[in-house]
Amino acid sequence: MIDFELEDEFRKKLDWVRTFVDEKVEKLDVLWPSPASPHDKSLVEARKILASLQREVKDRGLWAAHLDRELGGPGYGQVKYLHIAEILGRTNWGSVVFGCQAPDSGNSEILARYGTQEQKERYLAPLLDGEIYSAFSMTEPEGGSDPRYFTCSAEKDGDEYVINGEKWFSSHANYSEFLIVMAVTDPDADPYERASMFIVPTATPGVEFVRETGVFTESHDERGGHPYIRYDNVRVPASAMLGPRGRGFEVAQSRLGGGRIHHAMRTIGLCQKAIDMMADRAVSRKTSGVLIKEKQSVQFDIADSQIALHQFRLMVLHCAWLADQAGRERELRAAISMIKVASADVAEKIIWRAMHMHGSLGVSNEMPFAHMLFMTGMLGLADGPTEVHKVSVARRVLRNATPHEGFFPPQHLPTARAIALEEFGLTEETVNRRG
Repeated sequence: MIDFELEDEFRKKLDWVRTFVDEKVEKLDVLWPSPASPHDKSLVEARKILASLQREVKDRGLWAAHLDRELGGPGYGQVKYLHIAEILGRTNWGSVVFGCQAPDSGNSEILARYGTQEQKERYLAPLLDGEIYSAFSMTEPEGGSDPRYFTCSAEKDGDEYVINGEKWFSSHANYSEFLIVMAVTDPDADPYERASMFIVPTATPGVEFVRETGVFTESHDERGGHPYIRYDNVRVPASAMLGPRGRGFEVAQSRLGGGRIHHAMRTIGLCQKAIDMMADRAVSRKTSGVLIKEKQSVQFDIADSQIALHQFRLMVLHCAWLADQAGRERELRAAISMIKVASADVAEKIIWRAMHMHGSLGVSNEMPFAHMLFMTGMLGLADGPTEVHKVSVARRVLRNATPHEGFFPPQHLPTARAIALEEFGLTEETVNRRG
């Protein structure tokens, strides 16, 4: 039986998280609004405050709430974690304050699953403690996220591998201590067995940041958080390989599923924040002498948004529940694809309505809607574009479809009626006979 009920003790923890985020964490968004700021260690005052807030979270036993106990987390499971993540989704800084930020959350999972003991001690332990950041360097300028077309290579040279090639949009790489790089080791193998994963310290000679790419209207003069990287004869020991040779695609997929669920969880909070802003605006702003809450179009926008968010939240809750169950991997994959598609679509519509309801103020740089809309664009692309997941959903539906012979489908009413008449031994003359 599916049960989303929460015990009273956990509800008290959520009350604390909600108050803590509202009163303290969201203030960091105002002071340091850049999307990359939570990872920027050069912001001296921000780092002092961040460290203090992180200590409070750890003291409450809520640090890295997405992780199982054996990895140092509280072991809440995904359903409970959703209730935390949706609160954190209201703020840009929340995930870093609580030690569950991307891409570190996914990187910690694959280090735990595929890493050697040496790799875990050197990289996983400090990553889980929040002492260092990491990056996932997979997407390429030409091949995108499709491993069949990757050209970044890693050639064996004695006891080392030499990495050459370029990677695009390696989020937070310029703030990281190490990179997890997907590179082609076996170019003639099966398309999904060509690449392997490597752990590369960011300071390794040959790791070059071509550009520290930002997003949308971020200034070219500022450090963006999504670098374009060139690997020029980067040498790493053979022991830097993460997981088996040729299994890079498998390793990548094992982290992307969890990342997609967590993005969807945070999207709930982002959307609820937009609805709250709509509601506050509706009971505060007047036009033609009346509050705009009296306008049907405003009521429709708020109602449509709340209904869509409720539906989406139930989808994500079900997906989280599947993630907590053993042996439901096939169902989970289908559910992840659906929430991945829905995330960007639901968020875009709700945030656009909220922006529109604020009029010219909404499109100004004095409101947060630009950043919120930027997030919807990311949701449609991060961890695989929406279209790929739509194809995946459609293929699952089509597998269960049965082709019919002839022109008319089984639901063709005259044909179906003739079959029903024959089944019950009736005719057109007798079917409507009355006594």
